[in-house]
Amino acid sequence: MHPVIFKIGDVFTIYSYGFFIVIGAICGVTYVWWQSKKQFNTNFDQINSLFLLLLVAAIVGGKLFLFFEKPGYYANNLSALLTGRGFVFYGSLLFCIPAMLWFFKKHKLPLYPMLDIMAITTCIVHFFGRIGCFMAGCCHGIEWHGPLSVVFTDEACLAPLNTPLHPTQLYSSGMILLILLILLVIKKYQKFEGQLFLSYLILYAIGRSIIEEFRGDLSRGFVIDGYLSNSQFISLIIVSVTLYFYIKLIKKGKVINKK
Repeated sequence: MHPVIFKIGDVFTIYSYGFFIVIGAICGVTYVWWQSKKQFNTNFDQINSLFLLLLVAAIVGGKLFLFFEKPGYYANNLSALLTGRGFVFYGSLLFCIPAMLWFFKKHKLPLYPMLDIMAITTCIVHFFGRIGCFMAGCCHGIEWHGPLSVVFTDEACLAPLNTPLHPTQLYSSGMILLILLILLVIKKYQKFEGQLFLSYLILYAIGRSIIEEFRGDLSRGFVIDGYLSNSQFISLIIVSVTLYFYIKLIKKGKVINKK
């Protein structure tokens, strides 16, 4: 694809991945500000501070999980972690969740409703992020000669070149878009606060586990070699923990007052 959008010598480079992340972040900030202002009368400074915090958490978590994929390599090549490419989404997500909880508590924002807003926001940002992955060639699929296969030819791509592959990045972006639509339907008939966020975690973890079967970037690692990847293992934990809280909130009866 096109991992580099624009470049001026060795001085200035705009990467496709970073570009789409920025587009997603702008859309995400806009959505959070619009929804939180309408529901809780928040101001833009609060939302801006929230996203700056989440940006730091996402970078630290994404890079830390990337480091543990190949600790020996990155320990001797720390500069490789400082590029604009190479993040582990689950690392970013698992660091952003406690950051959000801390921020909402500090600013006295309603926890579960804000998490519901952030569920849709995460889908928006992540959708654009996966498009960026496709452009950069990261998170690529295994070799496949089917009708929807894609071939990467740009030497700057992270995917194997001149080889038909499963377009797993597009599978992911399509899955995220589907999850977003499902969340919007659930939102219309929402039964309890926090339902959107918990539903997002369950749906994404299940979808991610399925797509993992078509992934070809084996550097992400396996808990059981060839059978259970690190991401599938994390997905299993997320589904288990999330189902516990889903059932707990239903029993607790934290029902939304529909107007």
